[in-house]
Amino acid sequence: MEESRIEQACIKNGLKMTEQRRVIARVLSDAEDHPDVEEVHRRANAVDARISVATVYRTVRLFADEDIIERHDFGDGRARYEEATDDHHDHLIDVKSGQVIEFHNEEIENLQESIAKAHGMKLVGHRLELYCVAEDE
Repeated sequence: MEESRIEQACIKNGLKMTEQRRVIARVLSDAEDHPDVEEVHRRANAVDARISVATVYRTVRLFADEDIIERHDFGDGRARYEEATDDHHDHLIDVKSGQVIEFHNEEIENLQESIAKAHGMKLVGHRLELYCVAEDE
């Protein structure tokens, strides 16, 4: 089986790749959402029933500490995870459904740069999370 992007990043960072870590890495690489630990555990456990929730907690913490995955707190009390990439994006979070929409907006990017510059600073990074509800609610 071909190595996932997260597995490749782990190997590049010199992490020991146990079979359970490989399964968790593949689950996270394949995720099209932002799963919390319990969801990562459910998906990993479907592949290998020996993977405990404690193993998932330790593994996601390790991957986050190595900047292989990003940890997000979208205000629902659960840490959520996604693969760390060079492709910058922001998040729009529906506070009722929990749906997370990734987006990129050049106007917002330019405005942030302008704000930093107006204060004599150079922007080196940011995280933008917009919390919303559907217009018809």
